[in-house]
Amino acid sequence: MRGLLPVSMEDIRAAAHRIAGRVVETPIVLSASLGEIAGVPVWLKLEHHQTTGSFKLRGATNAVASLSPAERVRGVVAASTGNHGRALAHAAKAQGMVATICMSRLVPANKISEIRRLGADVRIVGQSQDEAQEEVDRLMRDQGLVMVPPFDHPAVVAGQGTLGLEIVDALPQAATVLVPLSGGGLAAGVAAAIKGVNPKTRVIGLTMERGAAMKASLDAGRPVQVEEVRSLADSLGGGIGLDNRVTFTMCQALLDDVVLLTEAEIAAGMRHAYACEREIVEGAGAVGIAALLAGKISSGGPVVTILSGCNVDMEQHRRVINGEGAAFEEDRP
Repeated sequence: MRGLLPVSMEDIRAAAHRIAGRVVETPIVLSASLGEIAGVPVWLKLEHHQTTGSFKLRGATNAVASLSPAERVRGVVAASTGNHGRALAHAAKAQGMVATICMSRLVPANKISEIRRLGADVRIVGQSQDEAQEEVDRLMRDQGLVMVPPFDHPAVVAGQGTLGLEIVDALPQAATVLVPLSGGGLAAGVAAAIKGVNPKTRVIGLTMERGAAMKASLDAGRPVQVEEVRSLADSLGGGIGLDNRVTFTMCQALLDDVVLLTEAEIAAGMRHAYACEREIVEGAGAVGIAALLAGKISSGGPVVTILSGCNVDMEQHRRVINGEGAAFEEDRP
């Protein structure tokens, strides 16, 4: 089945060549503190050091660079929970284009302001990613804009897969790779790259307990819709699309497991990243650390966890670090 997947190793290697010099090859560092907890070496892939503060720049840059001249003239549009919008705005600006980014009212203000700063046309629509996508569909129909989706697109997945290539190049002996999981663009691309080199390496998706659309879809055996709720891991929110064409199939074929995390566990991951690793990460970027701290990961060899983003509201980060209402209420009816 893997040979029939929408994104191949050749696609990922071509993306790596296409985006070279346009994105940062981020460091991978050993964590002594997490190694003691896990009982095996634990490495942190510091993707939150990326130019726009998250891995999303890889996929957006590859997708924009793959557009035809006619498509570039029309302009690009996307729905986003924040990080993809920032990445697409950056990638489009670098090519002399203007991006239109549609977001729900659940997207944190700090992410919205950064997207505006990059010159994008921002539309705030509804209370969910699905409602934001409806505005994208309207703009495509009425204004002819070209959609660059946040995850369900071969060029986006191939771009995110370049992160997996960097991991296997730096640490070919990795036994387990922990990947934040939302719509599946990162997880699908990283898993395809890593398993394309070493099929025995386990790739585990990590997401929040509530509103985990890909997990619910994998359990159901088909894409399903879930209610979108507030989470410290806001970047992992949103649906995967009932007509998902790329990431669901790839995650179904390539992920070895999916681990769910509570809000309290995500908060603990953010605190550990700050106190012990001296890294500021958003909730979505801390889920690998959170899973290791919670004892939800076992591995017979070295572990790599991806710190996927740092675009957190700093007042929220301060509250989390100080334990001041760090987690959203989980028992609310």
